[in-house]
Parts: sequence; structure tokens; C-alpha cells
Amino acid sequence: MSYEFLQSYWWAIISLLAALLVFLMFVQGGQALLPHFQDEKQKSLLINALGRKWEFTFTTLVTFGGAFFAAFPLFYSTSFGGAYGLWMLILFCFVIQAVSYQYRSKPNNIFGRDTYDMFLMINGFIGVFAIGVAVSTLFTGAPFAVNRDNLFAFDGVEGSVISVWKGPFHGFEAFFDLQNILFGIALVAWSQILGILYLTNTVQHDKFLEKSRKLLKQRLIVFLVTILPTLGMILTEPGVSVYPETGDMSWEMYKYARNFFSMPLVSMGFLIGVILILYASTRTIFQAKYRIGIWTAGSGTIMTVFCLFIILGYNNTAYYPSTYNVYSSLTIFNSSSSYFTLKVMSIVSLFIPFVVAYIWYAWRAINNKRIDVEELDEKDGHTY
Repeated sequence: MSYEFLQSYWWAIISLLAALLVFLMFVQGGQALLPHFQDEKQKSLLINALGRKWEFTFTTLVTFGGAFFAAFPLFYSTSFGGAYGLWMLILFCFVIQAVSYQYRSKPNNIFGRDTYDMFLMINGFIGVFAIGVAVSTLFTGAPFAVNRDNLFAFDGVEGSVISVWKGPFHGFEAFFDLQNILFGIALVAWSQILGILYLTNTVQHDKFLEKSRKLLKQRLIVFLVTILPTLGMILTEPGVSVYPETGDMSWEMYKYARNFFSMPLVSMGFLIGVILILYASTRTIFQAKYRIGIWTAGSGTIMTVFCLFIILGYNNTAYYPSTYNVYSSLTIFNSSSSYFTLKVMSIVSLFIPFVVAYIWYAWRAINNKRIDVEELDEKDGHTY
């Protein structure tokens, strides 16, 4: 296995983990729907249906971040070390989610359920929005400088720092970009669509399902209104091209559109994924008996996000452009770990199919029966 193969291989793994993470954010999407379910029984149905799966999302987020930072450590030092304000906001939103599920229904809860419900909504809205903004910066770029000559300088003085953030807001400047904002809103609506489709498949309660389908129609409109202009911006904006022969980098107009045209299989996968999401959503809205939309839309989500990340890093493209100095832009080749590290990680990655099989088994075991009000009333049952 060549070094270039391992670098490309790990970008594909990162892309797959990102796709799985977006799919599993149906948990966050469902939490964002809490204000629409004021009836305590329906609210409990929603939270307990999502509570069965929140750990899958949390674990995937940690795995995605760990794999990304291990395979491409220069991204870690550049983005997390410079845009730490944005990343700390994301981490905070997910920490309070974990606390909420653990303590919401504990006896003698001094904060009350409403406080933890608010935490869940913060995770569903702000957490997902912030992730969308962070991912969008991989297209729009960020103000940083990288001095690779300092990779082996360990004297601890300021001059030996590898990555320097050139913006004064340490990540929060990403919220001032229209494309980042639209992508963040689109991801919030996307996660809510997946959340509704999951709840439709999991909950057995007629009024709950009727209200969910009405919400699905609204979220689908918001998703289309925000994702279409976002995709338009991505396809028409410049990206950083890399020239392997010389090592030069330069901004190139329509870079991501060119990547789609250069990789027809990726383009086809992206288009099929979008169609699957729209098909599952519209059929769930208009056909009450159709309750497996989460699997159709989930498959479409995985395909769409995977293909989006592929055009972001392949075809000699910088996956993290620097708006300060184009030569500081990060690619899968100039920001990766060593050959030895990637090789060892690749051997460990062979166990991924077994982990996926276990997750699937656990998922099926937890969801062997649709949740209903009677189950919540059982004294020996676990509730969140």
C-alpha cells in the first residue's frame, strides 16, 4: 500500500463516518421538535423513542472526530487550535445532551424536567446548526496560516507554532458567512426530517403520528429553500486546486462543479441520495401507512454526504482552503499522519464491519417493538 493510497483511503473512511453521523443526527432533529409536543404523554413518547438511540450519535461523533484528527492531525491543530470557539460550542451542546438523558427522570431532580428538555432543544437546534456551519467552512475556507517549516521545532516559542489563526473571533467568524448560515439551517431541517421519519417508524400513537406528518411537510419546505441555494453556491464558488507536479496551489472557479463532472459515479450517487430523501419524505407525508421512510431517507443521506465529502477532498482539491494564504490550504496529502500511523490505523479499520454488525444487532434488539403509551406506564420499564 502506497502512502498516497492510505491517505485517500482514510479520507474515504472519514467521509463515511461523516455520512453516518448526519444520518444519526435524527436524534438531534427529533429533540428540536419538542416545542410542538406539549402533551406530556406525547413528549415522553418522543424523548423515550430518541433516548434509545442518542448514544449511537454521540459515539459516532467522537469516532468521527477522533479518526479525522488522527488521520489528518494538521487539521486538528489548525481548526480546533484556532477556531476553538466554534468547536467548544459544539462540544458543549453535546455534553448537555448526555447529561439530560441521564438525569431528566432521576428522582429528586432539583432542576426539573423542563430544564433538561431545554438542554435537549439546544442540542437539537444550536448543536446541529454549529456542525453545519463548521462543515461549510470546509468549502468556504477559514483565515489561517500554516508554516510547515516549524513541524520539527520544539523550543516552545511563538515562532515555532505550526498553525496560526488569523481571525480575531476564533471560529465565530464562520457565522458571518451567508453560505455557512444557509448550510447550518439546511442541516437543522435535514435532521428534523430524519427525526420525524424515525419517530414515524418507532412510535405507535395516532395523534402523535398525525402531528409528525404535518411537521414533516414544513421541514421539507425549509430544507429545500435552504439547501438548493447552498448547493448553487458550492457549485459556482471557487475552490483551491492542487498541482501535484509542482506543489502549487491556486483558487479555481467552479472547482467543486468540475469535481462532480470529473467523477460521474460520485455525481450519480449524490443525485440518487437526494432523490431517496425526497421520495421518503413525500411518501410519508401523503401515505399514512408508509412508515419505513427512515431507512430510505437514511440511505439517501449516507450517499449524499459521502459523495459531498469525496468531491471536497479528492481530485487534487484542498479540503480546507485558507482565505489568508492559499499555500496554507490543507489537502489530504499535506495534512495527514505518517505512513506508519496510517498503515496501523488501516489494519485496525478492518474491524469496522464487525462493529457495524454489532450496532445493527443492538439497534434491532432495542427496536423490536414500537414504543407506545402502555410501555411508558410499565413500572419496571426504563424511561428517560
